[in-house]
Amino acid sequence: MPPDGPPPPSWRISLPHSAAAVPIARALIRSVLTDIDAPADSDTAELLTAELVANAVEHTPGDEPLELVVELLPAGCQVEVHDGDPAPPGDLSRPGPDDVPDPWQEHGRGLLLIRTLSSSCGHRPTGRGKAVWFRLPPVQL
Repeated sequence: MPPDGPPPPSWRISLPHSAAAVPIARALIRSVLTDIDAPADSDTAELLTAELVANAVEHTPGDEPLELVVELLPAGCQVEVHDGDPAPPGDLSRPGPDDVPDPWQEHGRGLLLIRTLSSSCGHRPTGRGKAVWFRLPPVQL
């Protein structure tokens, strides 16, 4: 059965496996979501995308490029970061009342931000590693 209408707009962008990928990803998300008046909060999307890309750079071995995938959906947007490591990321389940990061640590807040600010998030295996993703709901005007 054919889908009802055209597929949602999406973008696939290759990023370097280095710290330089983070500001590139932030700029791309900002550009995509603000230039087309997307239905999702671009500030939150930019922050969470930067966290996913930074985690992929820091926690996956090698220098194979990362891939940023942005899909606009009727109910917001979905952002994925693909990397070459099949190992799952840290805990992406919803935070509980005792999930408070250590205020003295410089790391450990990225996945907490993703879990808290997204409408849903997760990971899935891909042909060359994994994709870690989040969804944002539409902006309520």
